[in-house]
Amino acid sequence: MKSRRNFLKTGLAGIAGMSFLPAVNSFAGQQRSEDNKLRETLKLRFAIASDGHYAQPNTNSDVFYSDLVRWLGQEHQKNHLDMIIINGDIVHDRPDLLKKVKETYLDKLPAPCYTIPGNHDLADARVWKNVFGYEDNHVIDKGDIGFVLANTADTKGAYICPDYNFLKSSLDKFSSKEIVFVILHVAPYQWLPEEKSLFLNCPEIVTLLHSYPNIKAAFHGHDHTLDSIRYTNKLLHLFDSHFGGSWGTAYKGYRIVEVTMANKISTYQVNASQNPNLNANTL
Repeated sequence: MKSRRNFLKTGLAGIAGMSFLPAVNSFAGQQRSEDNKLRETLKLRFAIASDGHYAQPNTNSDVFYSDLVRWLGQEHQKNHLDMIIINGDIVHDRPDLLKKVKETYLDKLPAPCYTIPGNHDLADARVWKNVFGYEDNHVIDKGDIGFVLANTADTKGAYICPDYNFLKSSLDKFSSKEIVFVILHVAPYQWLPEEKSLFLNCPEIVTLLHSYPNIKAAFHGHDHTLDSIRYTNKLLHLFDSHFGGSWGTAYKGYRIVEVTMANKISTYQVNASQNPNLNANTL
């Protein structure tokens, strides 16, 4: 399969109008075992991964998922994970296999796992609740940290803007929380003209997200070639590459997010198939 990002011939081409955080506290190539001693200072530590594409033809999707379970098990053993989020495209056009993936792999992850549909899951609220016990739009309450997860695709795989009323009511509910993270498989903004076929154009959603100062970041999957950070105004949009599928970054991995007791947020991308951590930043 050809990459949907063929127009970016190099990792730097076409970045006009795009902003990234400076690489503060870069951990690339370093072991983070020393972070164990910092565990007492952390309020929440979680991993987010996306795009497993189970049952995509001509791929080793069982290997992809077995690797993820092993990688996150090692991550948890090294430095405790409080939760894990799988941000869409759990299966590849086979919603009938969602239950199998959950029972065979996701239930074996070392921390509570939360999911949201991607455009290849072809699932609605009913399907998602039958498999995972909650609907395709849902929230996670972690004390003074809240997560809002919203579906960005329909049952035919078309991209759709997330439900405005659900987002607003959920964000209003979490308005007193110190930190809110929003999880959307397909990003609601097109940074480049070439991204019309990749991302959504949802100005009302972007404006809504900008109106809540406690939203610290939005997390996206979908584009397997992105493992970096972009902005809309001051809002950060973080991507996490992919752990499955037939295209994307040369490595497979996931993103780690850490929140300290003082509500300082750090994140870095893990190149799980080759060791070094990538794009480490303090938010």
